[in-house]
Amino acid sequence: MSKHIATPILALALTVVGAGLSQPVQAGATFDAVKARGSLNCGVNTGLAGFSAPDDKGNWAGLDVDVCRAVAAALFGDAKKVKFVPLTTQQRFTALQAGEVDILSRNTTLTSQRDTELGLNFAPPVYYDGQGFLVGKKVGVKSAKELNGATICVLPGTTTELNVTDWFRANNLQFKPVVIEKNDELAAAFFAGRCDAITSDASQLASIRSAQASNPDDYILLPEIISKEPLAPAVRHGDDQWFDLVKWSVYAWLEAEEKGITSANADGFKGKSNDPTIKRLMGDTPGLGKALGTGEDWAFNIVKQVGNYGESFERNVGMGSKLKLPRGLNAQWSKGGLMYAMPVR
Repeated sequence: MSKHIATPILALALTVVGAGLSQPVQAGATFDAVKARGSLNCGVNTGLAGFSAPDDKGNWAGLDVDVCRAVAAALFGDAKKVKFVPLTTQQRFTALQAGEVDILSRNTTLTSQRDTELGLNFAPPVYYDGQGFLVGKKVGVKSAKELNGATICVLPGTTTELNVTDWFRANNLQFKPVVIEKNDELAAAFFAGRCDAITSDASQLASIRSAQASNPDDYILLPEIISKEPLAPAVRHGDDQWFDLVKWSVYAWLEAEEKGITSANADGFKGKSNDPTIKRLMGDTPGLGKALGTGEDWAFNIVKQVGNYGESFERNVGMGSKLKLPRGLNAQWSKGGLMYAMPVR
């Protein structure tokens, strides 16, 4: 190709690329609808202590609840602008797909099938979990491999149901499933003796034991963890700006912990730090807020009103809670865990 022909083509290409880069971000239907409504609809569990559960006054609390409060704080500057919609395992995806909720923050495992076939986008995991088994001490077993022929309580329509079937088959064992749709009814059946064991994410089993057992010390978690369960918030395909907001709200939550910014000391960082990342998080260096369609103090509002990820973990599921779960894989990457925020820049 001659220089005379290549030059106009190159010029045209650069013009097109330049025009594309200069276009303003277009908000999608979800982003616009949430902003116009003035609050977001958050799909949560019907009741799972530590993750999403209402108190006797109807006030929701938990790690998954805090995800939605963080997004509300980022978009509206007010973490209280959330309506919580309790959903069963069988309702959750349909409710999100139908637009009944704007975000699903309901101890849901990120899988390839859900991410592709169900038309969902998953934000970063907020809790790395794995499936286990809870049994009564009186059953007298110390390993899941001793559960051959046992009756096992399990939720339908979950990765849990598939995992337990695969695991028993792989180990040449048999079991009899007791399938019940609602968490509280499933747990009640287990504690009433309708099944020898109950299987779910280990964090959920710890929640069930803490909240519903008459004497938690009568029950033990068996040592086997039979799956990887990265629990993550999800949104619908089709609105990249809404997905960006949810995704970066989680990253800001994580980054704030890494940088030592808490709800108590956030004011001391705003306008007073020389760290470039902290300056962006606090809104002192503008740009990220405009790109997300929010105010420049979007991340500051998350930390100030909700706290950082570590604060949320400790009060909801960690040592400051009834569950007293160790950080484990959910520690910061710099402390041996998997929690790692993408660069805020």
